Amino acid sequence: MCTAKLLGEAGVPAQAVQDIFVIGGGINGCGIARDAAGRGYSVVLAEMDDFASGTSSGATKLIHGGLRYLEHYEFRLVREALMEREVLWAMAPHIIWPMRFVLPYQRGGIRPAWLIRLGLFLYDHLGGRKLLPPTRTLDMRRDPAGKPLKSLFTRAFEYSDGWVDDARLVVLNARDAADRGAEILSRSKVVSARRENGHWSIDVEDQARGTTRTFAARMLINAAGPWVDRVLSGTLGQNNVHNVRLVQGSHIIVRKKFDDPRAYFFQNPDNRIIFAIPYEQDFTLIGTTDLDFTGDPKGAKISAAEIDYLCRAASEYFSSPVTEDDIVWTYSGVRPLYDDGASKAQEATRDYVLKVDGQNGSAPILNVFGGKLTTYRRLAEHALEKIGETIGTKGSPWTAGSRLPGGEFPPNGYEMEVGKLKTAYPFLADRHARRLVRLYGTRAAALLGPAKSPADLGRNFGSDLYECEVLWLIRQEWAREAEDVLWRRTKKGLYLSHEEAAALEEYMAGAVVA
Repeated sequence: MCTAKLLGEAGVPAQAVQDIFVIGGGINGCGIARDAAGRGYSVVLAEMDDFASGTSSGATKLIHGGLRYLEHYEFRLVREALMEREVLWAMAPHIIWPMRFVLPYQRGGIRPAWLIRLGLFLYDHLGGRKLLPPTRTLDMRRDPAGKPLKSLFTRAFEYSDGWVDDARLVVLNARDAADRGAEILSRSKVVSARRENGHWSIDVEDQARGTTRTFAARMLINAAGPWVDRVLSGTLGQNNVHNVRLVQGSHIIVRKKFDDPRAYFFQNPDNRIIFAIPYEQDFTLIGTTDLDFTGDPKGAKISAAEIDYLCRAASEYFSSPVTEDDIVWTYSGVRPLYDDGASKAQEATRDYVLKVDGQNGSAPILNVFGGKLTTYRRLAEHALEKIGETIGTKGSPWTAGSRLPGGEFPPNGYEMEVGKLKTAYPFLADRHARRLVRLYGTRAAALLGPAKSPADLGRNFGSDLYECEVLWLIRQEWAREAEDVLWRRTKKGLYLSHEEAAALEEYMAGAVVA
């Protein structure tokens, strides 16, 4: 599958010098690798853990312009993000879809109505919206969206943004990069990188086998997310590195609080906002927090104070309070925001910064600071501009009209794809068919293969997770552990018992080795 020759064990001369070597298997690293491979560059990417195991699966899972960023005058970022909503929706209509957001308003609230209207007017007109419906005003005494809220909220504004399965967005970029010739390595940690003879020499340790391989590359891309400064200081040996501000965002998943398909945008007295979003049909996602973070991002975990904050903030709006007993799962992510000196974590810029280092003929490195899910594709395009300026241009921008694996159907074609799958596999329950199309799109049929009945899907691990899907994830999407399947490739961890999850772990340990 890879067009470039593999490199040998440490100490063995390289057989080929790659064009670029990417450190980091989050959304930015995988997006850059995909774009570069599609232009004809030879690419290697190494992720020290599983894809999207860090920040990129810890998001609020929105494809959005960032309404609140307008308050901080980040018009360039908001415009770019707004323009990307429909581009990404068309690129991956199985894992990205439109969502309407309800912003309740009360007289004397945190922000005056005129300011909200102005922000939403800009939101509707800055980004070339074509398919997404515009903002409208709701009478919450009559609209179903008012039903789960306290009666004091009699008015609301409803606007458009999008939802994304963030972890799948990452792995599908990695999959497409590999299909286009990139060498994609999971659980492979870069332990050292040094400049030698005009290029980079990079030692990569296979975390499972304990073996080390050495790669050579003309340019290094540091897209390590919250570890970007650690790569510079630890792996590359630079001193006094401080480019990013680490900010923890935590979320709670609670039992379903409302039946409406729309999400809520809640304003808090401290000027922060939280979302309450329909999640996996049976749950509600509430988040996020913004707290400065120190320590290893791998250890990020929601605090008791964050749980209390989210429960109290949501309970200010819902007529039925949100309590800790409602929580079925929590997750936290550490955002690597470019350090612009903002006094508050929630005020730090969400924009991205790309910096190339490499003078007088020394091997160059591109460091990626900041960024967000919505703008990852544009970040990759801008990264490729810098790569082209540094080591020579190959190809031209191509991703705007592309499709991610499984996304080869129209933006509004989800229901039609579900119908096709149910016709081809009439034994599938409706909910199972819908889930498969949401995760795999047009590739759901390839996953199911020649199956004629549930028995043909292999062992059932609980809920509607079958052996054929697990094997697909192992063979096609680098899944190695039960956590990869249950919490990133799917969200079946919400449905399987501890015993079922342990049985899956045992099965995968044997299947991966085989």
